[in-house]
Amino acid sequence: MGGQLRAGDRRAGGRRPGLIGSAGAGRVLASGPVTLPELRIVRASPGLTWRAFEAAESVGAVTAFLRPDDRWFVYLDPMCRPDASAPLLAAVTENTGTDLYASIEEDDEHGLDLFEVLGFTVCRREGNYLIPTDPDVTGLRPAAEPEGLVIISATDAYEDQLRLLDDALRQDIPGAAGWRWDPGDFHEETFGDGFDPATYLVAVDAASGEYLGLVRVWLSPGRPRLGLIAVVRGHRRRGLASLLLERAFRVVHERGISEVSAEIDDTNAASRALLGGLGARRVGGTVELVRRR
Repeated sequence: MGGQLRAGDRRAGGRRPGLIGSAGAGRVLASGPVTLPELRIVRASPGLTWRAFEAAESVGAVTAFLRPDDRWFVYLDPMCRPDASAPLLAAVTENTGTDLYASIEEDDEHGLDLFEVLGFTVCRREGNYLIPTDPDVTGLRPAAEPEGLVIISATDAYEDQLRLLDDALRQDIPGAAGWRWDPGDFHEETFGDGFDPATYLVAVDAASGEYLGLVRVWLSPGRPRLGLIAVVRGHRRRGLASLLLERAFRVVHERGISEVSAEIDDTNAASRALLGGLGARRVGGTVELVRRR
């Protein structure tokens, strides 16, 4: 989700010079101040979009959405006029009563400057990576499951149990603490566009039926994306993550796809070490910002 701002061509606020015209033979009317109409903020029902109007002209918009971790993220229309940005964000804050978050590309210096003016501060940075799928590069080799462990497709998992596993794993992911899926939203997210049963795998303890970890690679149009690789506490550092990655990456590689993308928090040393050992390379990043209420 982006949050870019771009300066408009129109003058923001203040006063404009009066009109100059002819009155009789060569006479010129003196300039006089013209007051700009005030901006009017309107929430577009029934969605979560607010629009700013100057008279009948739309001069900006902001869209907000609530994530399952109870954080409100905003997206400012790139064409939003600068003087409309602050009133729009104020309207969202008034409606939500919470902090606001935004995410932009790390090389968007202009956007970062504008968000700082609007009261946002950097709270998190995330790198974008490309990871090879060729086992000759990653070093991932086929291996049997450890005794007492089975790997199943998400299609064969109990959906409620899978949802609770996802919630639990996210508590240890920077920027996702407090995440709790709504069952309907989880179903739509899991089995919607990009879902492939061969690349969404779950590790299960055969004796207890406990779900221990998962890997999911979304195969949406364009480059596939590694959405998550994680293992519950108490079962880490046993090679389970590498086992899951090998199974999913093997499928992707056999389909002729040489790389998958992924995002890793800059403070997540364990994930950076794991994927760096597979030959992942950083190709950019995003900055998450927050505007405290």
